[in-house]
Amino acid sequence: MNRIGIDLGGTKIETRLFSRHGTELARERLATPRDPDGTIIAIRDLVVRLEAAHGPARVGLAHPGSISPATGLMRNANSVWLNDRPFRDDLSAALDRPVRSANDANCFALSEARDGAGRDGRVIFGVILGTGVGGGVVVNGRLLDGAQGIAGEWGHNPLPWPRQDELAPPACWCGKTGCLESWVSGPGLAADHARRHGGNLAANAIFDAASGGDAAAADSVDRHANRLARGLATIVNILDPDIIVLGGGVSNAPGLCERVSAALPDWIFSDVCRTRIVRHEHGDASGVRGAAWLWPADESGAP
Repeated sequence: MNRIGIDLGGTKIETRLFSRHGTELARERLATPRDPDGTIIAIRDLVVRLEAAHGPARVGLAHPGSISPATGLMRNANSVWLNDRPFRDDLSAALDRPVRSANDANCFALSEARDGAGRDGRVIFGVILGTGVGGGVVVNGRLLDGAQGIAGEWGHNPLPWPRQDELAPPACWCGKTGCLESWVSGPGLAADHARRHGGNLAANAIFDAASGGDAAAADSVDRHANRLARGLATIVNILDPDIIVLGGGVSNAPGLCERVSAALPDWIFSDVCRTRIVRHEHGDASGVRGAAWLWPADESGAP
């Protein structure tokens, strides 16, 4: 059976239809309605259109936040209108079939592990560095979600081994202070640069300025890479992945993988560092691709 992957973002819904062998057959994109009922109707109509043209398909959904295993309700989504609703159950009812879903960072990790930048590894940690910071864990081609359904949520751990100038950490939207997301996300980098050097540069402008030889921007970029390496060192010490795949807008910064790779060995509990830090292969398409891969290609469970 074909598979439909749906990536539900705060501003857009992207949908792609794949054959059981992974060949892309169709794609469609539309603006995200800013209410849960409108979002469900929009997704239902997308699926109906794709199936009318290509036949029946299984449906997988990548979404912000996660589904509580206790209540079945959406939680922690930055698209706040989705929170506290049984969104997956409502979508299943609208489509009259089961729907598989996972956090968008998990779907990114699954896509890159299956046939992307992490295809050569057994244990893969996928990282989203964008407006927020997320992650996902894939072992032997299978996504791990965990007892609470939050496996890979490293962005809401504190920045480890803080330096003197990091002892008054910024507040995070989650209610705590000093979360990695508040340091290494795009807005986190921009805020840190403004505190230290002034101005109002966005993350991409800081990276561009650093590439052009601006000393203040280069300082901010170096500190960002060091913080990212410290944060990922805790992942290496616990999970010991073969490959860490960086995704999200910040991951496209020139030289980021190289800077983090150079800093990482100083922070891990090992005399050798074999974990590779690599940039994504499928980019923005990884969320929608990973959503489709939540379903096996056949009933035997083959990928």
